[in-house]
Order: sequence, then C-alpha cells, then structure tokens
Amino acid sequence: MAFTAKDVQTLRERTGVGMMDCKKALVETDGDMEKAIDILREKGLAAAAKKAGRIAAEGIVFATVYEDKKVGVVVEVNSETDFVAKNADFQAFVQDVAAIVADKNPASVDELLTLPMGEGDVAAVLREKILVIGENLSIRRFERYEGNCVAYVHGGGRIGVLVKFDETSADADTMTACGKDVAMQIAALNPMYLSKESVPEADLAKEKEILIGQIKNDPKNASKPEQIIEKMVTGRIGKFYEQNCLLEQAFVKDGDITVGKYVTNCAADLKVVSFVRFEKGEGLQKREDDFAAEVASMMK
Repeated sequence: MAFTAKDVQTLRERTGVGMMDCKKALVETDGDMEKAIDILREKGLAAAAKKAGRIAAEGIVFATVYEDKKVGVVVEVNSETDFVAKNADFQAFVQDVAAIVADKNPASVDELLTLPMGEGDVAAVLREKILVIGENLSIRRFERYEGNCVAYVHGGGRIGVLVKFDETSADADTMTACGKDVAMQIAALNPMYLSKESVPEADLAKEKEILIGQIKNDPKNASKPEQIIEKMVTGRIGKFYEQNCLLEQAFVKDGDITVGKYVTNCAADLKVVSFVRFEKGEGLQKREDDFAAEVASMMK
C-alpha cells in the first residue's frame, strides 16, 4: 500500500511523533495507518523504558480543590527539563492525574498507575506522553484531603500547598481568604510541623541533644551547672517551635501575631488540622547537563 506526505503528516498529528519516525513506521507497514500507530506505540514502550533511567527532577506541582466533592489534591509530576512544564499537553495530563486522585482515592502511586485513563490506564498514558514529549516523565507523589480545603500554587508550579480546616461556621469566602494566606505562609517559610504538640518525641529529643551539644561546646558555658544548661535548652526549644511549627510562626503579614492567632482572628472556630507542601524536585538529584554543549552536539 503506497502512502503520501499527507499520510505522514496525518500520522504525526495523531501520535505527536517526529516526521522521520512516522515515515519509517509507514514504510514498515506498507502504508497501513493503524498498524503504523501500533508500531509507534510499541516503540514508545521501548523508548519509555530507555528514558526511565534519566533524571527527572523538573516538571510541576499542581494543587486544586474540587468543590463538588469537597476534596483537595496536590500532585507532583516530574520531567527532565523545565521546558516541559510549559507544555500544554503535559499540564493537561497533570490535571487529569489530579482529577483521578480526587475521584478514585488511590492508596499509592503504584495503585494510581493501574487506574483507568483514556483507553487504557494511567501507566499507559504516561508511556505515551514519554513517547510524544521525548523525555522521561514520572508521577512522583500526591496527597488527597477530604473536607474544608484550600489550595495554593506558587511560581507557576514550583510549589504546591494544600491546607485543611476543621468544620467551621465561617463562610466559604472567609475560609478561602484565610486559607490562602496560611498557604502562602507555608510556601514561603516551609514549616515542618503543624503545632508544637504535633512534633514527634523522637524529633524533639534529637533537637534537644543537638542544642545541648552546641551549648556545652561553647567555652563560655564550660562552668555552668546542668540545671542552667537545661533552662537554656528550654529557651532554645521555644525558638525551634517558632521557626518550625506553622501555628507558632510569626505571621508574615503581621509579625506581631502568630499564624495560629491570625486564623482565630479570621473566625473563632476556624482551625487548621493539617497541611502539605510539595516543592518541585525537592530531594531529587538535579540534571547537571551543559545545555549549550548538548545543543552544539545536536547541531553537529
């Protein structure tokens, strides 16, 4: 079966694959369009496996609230370069993944990958995106809250925050405005804990051990008795709470009050019960490619 340049273009539009690969697929299938699509998909599986070893530490974090379900979701999907984060197709895929998390409530990323999406499952669509976009892509993590939630995305997807409130008599506008301020605080100052009561005993013991070491290593404290050192540790633990616990932090818009006091000022019965903050690529090894050298190599 013969094929034309228009057929090559049609195949490219249907698959998003490069012109040369489309042409080769049509040659291989003697112009059969559907078989050519199958071949490209099969090759896509191989390409995805080959790309899986590449470092994917860019991408976007997306956070949103589905008001009809009273569900909030934050998800991080990684790519190899930040250019992909601006790709409309990639952004739509991330939003579709978030919607599936909201609807199906998977327990893990592995379970999420098995859920229906399009004509297959999430894993199959992810492989297709890898083929079309030409980079390793990875659904890294997600969090899902049910109830009164407020979402905030900072820096075009660099940071995503989800804040959950307890049941409240406050109206939706008040809760949303308060939640956005709290979420911006979380994005900016990255608290580790909700409150001082929520700090695990093991973390607190470790911090005290570090503080005791710091105090005793200071020659000025060499002659101080243990009870004095203990009081110094207690004072510094208070500072630790102020720096690392959301509700104990000074509110960025009014340093005279804490975040906890600000929330109470918004509505007497308004209470933050949990939050999550994802920062794109945090904890992942970054690519160290020389992009100019890579382009020069391709030009050759």
